[in-house]
Amino acid sequence: MREPSEDGTAAPRRGVVPSRGLLGARRGPRLPLRHGEGDRSRLTSLQGLVALSLDALSSVAYGPEAIALVLVTAGVSRVRLTLPVTLAIAGLLAVLVVSYRQVIAVHPDGGGSYAVARDDIGPRASTLAAAALVVDYVLTVAVSLAAGAATLASAFPSLLPYLLETSLVVLAVLTAVNLYGIADSARVLMLPTLLFVATVLGIVVAGLARSHPAAAVGTVVAPHAHEALGVMLILKAFSAGCAALTGVEAIANGVPMFRRPRVARAQRTELMLGALLAVMLIGLALLIRRDAVVPKEGVTILAQLTAGAYGTGWPFRAASIVVAFALALAANTSFGGLPVLLSLLAKDHRLPHLFALRGERPVHRYGVLAVAAAAALLLVAVDARTHRLLPLFAVGVFTGFTISQAGLVLHWARERPPGWVGTALLNGTGAALTALATLVLLITKFDEGAWVVVVVVPLLILLFTRVRRYYDRVARELRLGTVPAERPRPDRAPRLLIVPMEDVGAMVGRALGIALSLDGEVVAVTVAGDDGRARDLREQWDRWDPGVRLEVLDSPRDARIGPIVEYTRRSLAGGGRSVIVLIPMVESSRPRYRFLYDQWGLLLAEALREHAPDALVCVLPYRIRA
Repeated sequence: MREPSEDGTAAPRRGVVPSRGLLGARRGPRLPLRHGEGDRSRLTSLQGLVALSLDALSSVAYGPEAIALVLVTAGVSRVRLTLPVTLAIAGLLAVLVVSYRQVIAVHPDGGGSYAVARDDIGPRASTLAAAALVVDYVLTVAVSLAAGAATLASAFPSLLPYLLETSLVVLAVLTAVNLYGIADSARVLMLPTLLFVATVLGIVVAGLARSHPAAAVGTVVAPHAHEALGVMLILKAFSAGCAALTGVEAIANGVPMFRRPRVARAQRTELMLGALLAVMLIGLALLIRRDAVVPKEGVTILAQLTAGAYGTGWPFRAASIVVAFALALAANTSFGGLPVLLSLLAKDHRLPHLFALRGERPVHRYGVLAVAAAAALLLVAVDARTHRLLPLFAVGVFTGFTISQAGLVLHWARERPPGWVGTALLNGTGAALTALATLVLLITKFDEGAWVVVVVVPLLILLFTRVRRYYDRVARELRLGTVPAERPRPDRAPRLLIVPMEDVGAMVGRALGIALSLDGEVVAVTVAGDDGRARDLREQWDRWDPGVRLEVLDSPRDARIGPIVEYTRRSLAGGGRSVIVLIPMVESSRPRYRFLYDQWGLLLAEALREHAPDALVCVLPYRIRA
């Protein structure tokens, strides 16, 4: 019996070997899939919304407040302009959603603005986009965790002295979940995300259904109007509120994590994100305008709206906890998107190639660890204080927005598909708006910390450039991609096979057996710190009589690696023969016990590669059950 596959065709059951292909050739056995392998371990549209969109959705907790904090400097009455500014931001959001749906279709391998800049603009723009995205992703983790910890501390004041510790604990948990697999992290985030969306939409619906706020929280502070309302102030409010758009690009960066058809699922997820975010932003702005909500000391605007909708009882506290956890878990967006971006940079030889490796789950393990390490360092540097991070937050992502949309304009101008003029005009409008927002953010927030981005982004570009130049030199030296002039010939030189050992036993016997199966002279080498130890080893060796010569090296200072390295170098200095070192090393079948064994074999192999580079070094693991 055959089971239907995802595309509707019949697929053999797991473990059944298919007989023959179309041409009669017998196929190899199909191996059983492990955790994280296969299309079923990738994301559906709903899982993608959960795993990659919480950063953008949770930004409603501080986006409208960022607008109000700017407008209130012109007077309390000016906060009512939060609604028209939010409508303008919603219009930009619509342009970005359409743009990133196009990015997903044009670049289904992920990478977002980096992929667009690389393929449609040029290498310099691509490195700028990549650097800006890396900064934005790391800041997303740090800001989300710091804001989540601060919100938790608002509900539980005993946590206030431990903001940094709370942030680092949540960071460690997110790192472990993402190392386990992105599909699993989507399941973990499903309930908190749905609760957050339901909470915010409930605030909007319940608040609008009331004729007046149910309760008020916070201490009213009469702000001093010290700025005149003008175009620059409106632009500052618009740019500050655009922090609510951070995270919109994450779905385009993580397209490879979706199930097939990946493009259609990712585009659907982008559309769902845009619709949800617009509804929540506009709904909260309507409440701010109707109830004349202004910034107050000690509480956020979202907390004021929550109290106005639910009162100050247990629903208010429960909603605050949900928002706090959503802000903390919003950091998962970076764990989904940044490792994919780092893998693309590694494939383009702009980062070490290990970032392109995937583990057994499979996840980009080194990318996940890099995100965690960078965010931890940043949190420690600012002591998990959100206000120190916010001035840096939106600059990176808006640089990416501008580059991706400008790249699409060039893409449509080059390809010229039907109706390309209107599409290019839409992307060009979006590029102009986001470029303007970036410029305003840099000017108005430069002294508050935006200068850090101006410094870090060029340093990252320099790193990408230097790594690429190094890989280019390596490719030229190895003549990669060129056909050698001659066929390889076997090495007929005599061989010396060295087997380092510490004690006589089964592990050494296996290594000697492998060495004797090869063509060459075999010698066992050991190190003894005193005459008694040397005499005992020789007596054991003579009783065993494996047919291999034993060399006992003297080491008065109990050095275990240096004498073997020096012996290997002297053997190479003789000339006329190749030297192969076979290093037996014990390895437990149980990972939890592996730390109990010293790493003598690995350290010896590394020392030989450093000081005897002409020797061929091979590590022979001897697996034990204990």
